[in-house]
Amino acid sequence: MNTVIKGGLTLATIGAICAALVSATYLQTRDRIAANEKAWLEQSLEPALAGLFFDGGISESILIIPAPHELPGPDDVLVYRVYSEDAPVAALFAVTARDGYAGPIRILVGVEYDGTVTGIRILKHRETPGLGDKIVSARSDWVFQFDGLSLGNPELERWALKRDGGQFDQLSGASVTPRAVIKATRETLIYFAARRDEIFAAPATIFAAPSTEVDE
Repeated sequence: MNTVIKGGLTLATIGAICAALVSATYLQTRDRIAANEKAWLEQSLEPALAGLFFDGGISESILIIPAPHELPGPDDVLVYRVYSEDAPVAALFAVTARDGYAGPIRILVGVEYDGTVTGIRILKHRETPGLGDKIVSARSDWVFQFDGLSLGNPELERWALKRDGGQFDQLSGASVTPRAVIKATRETLIYFAARRDEIFAAPATIFAAPSTEVDE
């Protein structure tokens, strides 16, 4: 019996020591880990801002727009707001196009304060390799045709594929996928135009932003 008790005490002691070491390691590295995660998030978001000048980090002023809403997608929408000397510069909307060919498409839509598109990036998708996946900037330049456009440039009815009477090129062998991205971008711009001041005036949401996964 004494042997069993001694063995149990030994295991308990070893367990306590291991737990203490893990806890100490976490305390020593958590700030570095958090800083690295934030830096990676900032690096992932920045391409959709097309070189705009702003103060602070992109992820420092986050707004969550709860569902239901008039933005693309059924879930809450994350909005990353950036400022320059407290003046609003642009907002990044992480929205979801539900009508992709192979499923939902997560899209980052950057909108300058005046309503101009600063950039579009695809965060996540399941579109067909070699066809629909060309919406990703690393696979083609299709997504760059949105840069510098707005609701008035082109006119609202021209926010469609050329084959549908619009301005935008389709992808070779794929039309459903680009239609979904165009529609989601158009709906985001309409929402922003109607609620711009409200978006920038709202207090930041206390929220631990998740890592942004970019399919590039």
